[in-house]
Amino acid sequence: MLSINLFPIFFMLALFPVAFFWLRRAYRIGVKRDFSEVALKKGLPPPDPEKYAPYEMMINLLGGIVIVAVIVIVLLGLMDYQSWVALAGSTLWIKLFASFALSRQAHGLGPKSKTQGQGKP
Repeated sequence: MLSINLFPIFFMLALFPVAFFWLRRAYRIGVKRDFSEVALKKGLPPPDPEKYAPYEMMINLLGGIVIVAVIVIVLLGLMDYQSWVALAGSTLWIKLFASFALSRQAHGLGPKSKTQGQGKP
């Protein structure tokens, strides 16, 4: 009986849209100057997205480049299975944590108080 592990195939196929999405976000932020997707928290950008745009662009650009490099290396057969899965998986998690940390930094830590911006009587 022939047994085929489908995880590497599906994981490799999933890297294509991930790389496209991240590189497209970097292009929108860096070239088109569209800051609507910078440091989102609950779907809303921070009050000053221009301040955090270079960081978000670099996070997406570096993540996208690493994923594209992994795709090319795998298609050329230059890296064994465990190495490319580790590199791609680490890149996915690091990018997610970096974007999360940036969004929290941009919006401020902790909940907003209800009396924020109002003077005391």
